[in-house]
Amino acid sequence: MKKSMKIVSNFITILLFLLLIFMVYIVISSKIAGGEPQFLGYQLKTVLSGSMEPTFKTGSIIAIKPVSDPASLKKKDVITFMESDNKLVTHRIVEVNKDGNQTMYKTKGDNNQDPDANAVLSQNVVGKYTGFTVPYAGYLIDFAKSKQGISLLLILPGIILLAYSGVTIFKAVKELDKGREKELKDGHETI
Repeated sequence: MKKSMKIVSNFITILLFLLLIFMVYIVISSKIAGGEPQFLGYQLKTVLSGSMEPTFKTGSIIAIKPVSDPASLKKKDVITFMESDNKLVTHRIVEVNKDGNQTMYKTKGDNNQDPDANAVLSQNVVGKYTGFTVPYAGYLIDFAKSKQGISLLLILPGIILLAYSGVTIFKAVKELDKGREKELKDGHETI
């Protein structure tokens, strides 16, 4: 029983420590990137509207991979692109038009009735959707970019880890005290 409790205790400690490291990474990378964080070469983007539902829900985070050759994208690919007003949009390609060296894409949100009004130039493509989605986690990332979020997500896991470490140390000291009491008691009985 004690061995399994120790294994569970070690697992919780490692999990809390990894959570702390991950939260520090999320906060720092989102500050450095000036937006959504990046992880292993993938950009994490927050879905702000329901235009692509049911493919992904509002508030989800999606992973996109920057494309080396935006002209190689094809119909049905889901892409993230820069709109004319410096806003990122993620929609599906419904038509590819090539005119000489220029490639343009007609896009449409899965939940929209009509295609987007303006064609997307290949040079405005930021990345291609990888198929990785975490529903509603975008709310956490948006919160992590706020001052309150930075404070909470950096401080709270640290406090939890410290509190858990304190409880573990208290239990260890208590076990040592029990062992000493038993030694003293056994020592007095033999005299």
